[in-house]
Amino acid sequence: MATNYARQVRLSADELTAFLKEAFPAEAQSYGTVLHVGQDHAQMRLDPQVSMLRPGGIVSGPVQMGLIDVAAYVVVLAHIGPVAMAVTNSLSVTFLRPCRCEALFADARLLKLGRRLATIDVRLWQSSEDRLVAQATVGYALP
Repeated sequence: MATNYARQVRLSADELTAFLKEAFPAEAQSYGTVLHVGQDHAQMRLDPQVSMLRPGGIVSGPVQMGLIDVAAYVVVLAHIGPVAMAVTNSLSVTFLRPCRCEALFADARLLKLGRRLATIDVRLWQSSEDRLVAQATVGYALP
């Protein structure tokens, strides 16, 4: 009988940070810091470096997509535990306004967490949550 994962938080922000550093040591610092994990939600922060900018001083799309993907991964792992083989199977992003070289926040919310697939809404913002920089829907395939 197939069952969905219980919608309870299994890993804290500190445990997720430690897992990311172990699983992805080279990239762990490039895609932000886990700030908060709660029921169906995780929040991350990225302080962009000059190397992450495109001409015009705007944070590049690939950097934003990286933060989106990691934030989605974090909220999924927070609920299923430290499973390294959960992988992205879809990512659709809409860039809404230029992303300046200042603190960038990602709010990831579980829309659905099933036995094989998870769907996550991720919103990026700077300085004000009501002025989004980007919005994405991310799908994860679960082992």
